[in-house]
Amino acid sequence: MSRSCDITGKKHQTGHNVSHSNIKSKRRFMVNLNSVTLFSESLKRKFRMRIASSTLRTIDKHGGLDQFLNKTSSRSLTDKALKIKKQIEKNVSQKAS
Repeated sequence: MSRSCDITGKKHQTGHNVSHSNIKSKRRFMVNLNSVTLFSESLKRKFRMRIASSTLRTIDKHGGLDQFLNKTSSRSLTDKALKIKKQIEKNVSQKAS
């Protein structure tokens, strides 16, 4: 299982530990991932994912998974999130017609 967000694809960053004497040693800044179950209101279905805490806060801010995926550009989503977004759009268009 990779250490990246299932929705945004956010991954670790690299940098240095810097000592008092300014000696630098390589390190990785890991993403704060949480295993969560998100509910899609339009699909009436639950999705189990590992997402970053920042992504979870943004989903709450937008009012749920459906609204977050609709407002977020497809360019910044992973393949898994794009698949869910297309299912939601298809379901909404079927209900509208």
